[in-house]
Amino acid sequence: MFDVQPLSGSIGGLVRGIDLCKPIDPHAVSFLHETLLEHEVIFFRHQKMSPENHLALANLFGIPQEHEAYDHVEGYPQLTILENDLDRPSKIEMWHTDMTFRPCPPSGSILHAVRVPKKGGDTLFASMSAAFAGLSSKMQSLLSGLTAVHDFSYGFKESLEAPGGAERLKNMVAKNPSVEHPVVRTHPISGRKSIFVNPLFTVRIKGMHPSESRTLLDFLYSHVTHPEYTCRFKWEVDSVAFWDNRITQHKPVNDYWPEHRKMQRITIDDGLRPI
Repeated sequence: MFDVQPLSGSIGGLVRGIDLCKPIDPHAVSFLHETLLEHEVIFFRHQKMSPENHLALANLFGIPQEHEAYDHVEGYPQLTILENDLDRPSKIEMWHTDMTFRPCPPSGSILHAVRVPKKGGDTLFASMSAAFAGLSSKMQSLLSGLTAVHDFSYGFKESLEAPGGAERLKNMVAKNPSVEHPVVRTHPISGRKSIFVNPLFTVRIKGMHPSESRTLLDFLYSHVTHPEYTCRFKWEVDSVAFWDNRITQHKPVNDYWPEHRKMQRITIDDGLRPI
């Protein structure tokens, strides 16, 4: 029997009773779909997933994407490796939604912990639907008519500036010109409205003076991470996080360096542009 334990009042649920390393029956798949819609990010413990298991789970929810900016598991180009240690400090410090630099950003991401530090290395998650609901009706109305510009090169500027970075990422830069997304998007299944800008990839709000855009974005970035919209997940080896990328942001807590942390991630495509 499976159930879910909420992690906070607005986002996050710990799922129990489902083994992700075995074939998942239709009843459990339906439960996972519904639970992800309700809690926006769901977590699992004690899941010693192989790459095959990881890919099979992702295939139940959409088409796995590839991300050429990261190394991948041999034989599994969809399964990226996110690894940090003494020689590879993390470059991702900001709250973000994954890959909003694409016309159709991922619908979800599944992250599996392979190695975790002795302490630290948690991940924070924030509900963009709860953050939108927490705004005044006047602010909601203003935001709902706006469009923002998102850009790969903006989000990966540190990597591009590193020695050899521009050459290594030139194909990603060429394939990912700036894109535009609504500042407020509507979830294609639940119908929830959510804030869809993030400090890692959002460059500006279209049609505003730079100072106006900066002021409004800074307000939103501060607002969406209020504690009442967030939860915090403490990783253990073989823990799994599965988040709905259309309606959440997340932030790794980089308080463990120079210890070793290794994660494996698959992002899932639903082929839908944000509206």
